[in-house]
Amino acid sequence: MDFSFTKKEEKFRMELRNWLEKNLPGGWIEGKRDLPEKLDEYSRFLRDWQKKLYDGGWAAIAWPKEYGGRDASLMEEIIYHQEMVRVKAPPLINYIGIHMVGPTLIDVGTEEQKEKYLKKILTGEEIWCQGYSEPNAGSDLTAISTRAVKDGDHWRINGQKVWTSFGHVADKCFLLARTSNHPEKKHRGITVFLVDMDQPGVETLPIVQMDGRKDFNEVYLTDAVASDEDIVGELDAGWRVLIALMLHERTGIGAELFTLERQFNETVELTKQYKINGQPLIKNPLIRQKMANFYARVRGSLLNYYRNLTTMMKSGHPGPESSIDKLVVSELNKELAAFAIEIQGHQGVLWEEDAPHNPKWQNLFLSSFGQTIGGGTSEVQRNTIGERVLGLPKDMGR
Repeated sequence: MDFSFTKKEEKFRMELRNWLEKNLPGGWIEGKRDLPEKLDEYSRFLRDWQKKLYDGGWAAIAWPKEYGGRDASLMEEIIYHQEMVRVKAPPLINYIGIHMVGPTLIDVGTEEQKEKYLKKILTGEEIWCQGYSEPNAGSDLTAISTRAVKDGDHWRINGQKVWTSFGHVADKCFLLARTSNHPEKKHRGITVFLVDMDQPGVETLPIVQMDGRKDFNEVYLTDAVASDEDIVGELDAGWRVLIALMLHERTGIGAELFTLERQFNETVELTKQYKINGQPLIKNPLIRQKMANFYARVRGSLLNYYRNLTTMMKSGHPGPESSIDKLVVSELNKELAAFAIEIQGHQGVLWEEDAPHNPKWQNLFLSSFGQTIGGGTSEVQRNTIGERVLGLPKDMGR
């Protein structure tokens, strides 16, 4: 396998690298990366960053040029993720809009929906969230109970969503609701609506995580309003739309793998920093053995991702193999963060103001549990791998 990039691809890399050096916030590359703590200031900072990406033509490089993208190749997307991870670029506040909602609207949305929403997704004028999970539905989206009922010229939506990422800052929601009942085939009768979050019938309450952050939310819908023009795809056929979106969701896993690789390298530096009896931990045979094991697994996961990319380039679309990448990066990220805390000894249990250092690894460890749930739980990924990659029989209990 040839891991080298072409001259055209390297030219693309240098163009992006030069742009980042000129446009990242002052002092960012040198390590001054303090983000605003207040929610409104934090949101504005990230919206401004996305607007700058849009102005430079870097907001959604894989989108077609006619919709504001660059028609970037798959390899150019990989380079893009590598460079963004390299400089630890500010997070993308409209990740769901750019990587999931936008591409889905391009595929199956009406021309009116594309005209109304796509540019504002790119510029960060409208932030999107997903209304999927519900308190009693678990990972089974066919079990949703949120219902939309036609009322004259509008639809009235009632129900509750949970674990809604970006819900507290979102302007719009890509929402699943049941519009008819099909007891034998529960995936039928689900419709996708584009719902305005800023209306009386929508209430968002933050969920406080164990690290003190509030990235997830509960969303209550009480006679929330949507119109026929807000339906994506066909009425009662939202499951096909959902499948299309999930394929786009998986294509962003490369950034997480490159981040995992960087975190491994930072863990190596951590073993050089901490000492036992005056000797750096990296010289301890047991620590070196663990690091060698992590290296093999991190490197193996990256090579497997490249193999899956090769398959994707040949077929033209993502396959079920992406579940392997999602499973590995979620579980390995959690293990690596736990090991980094173990390296710190007693200091590893200190938090925030008590910590003699930036509690980066503590934050990463606590948030890593959510990564094994978001985007499809590890259990769901294992089922997908078993049934669709390995060809094992389906679990008869499901």
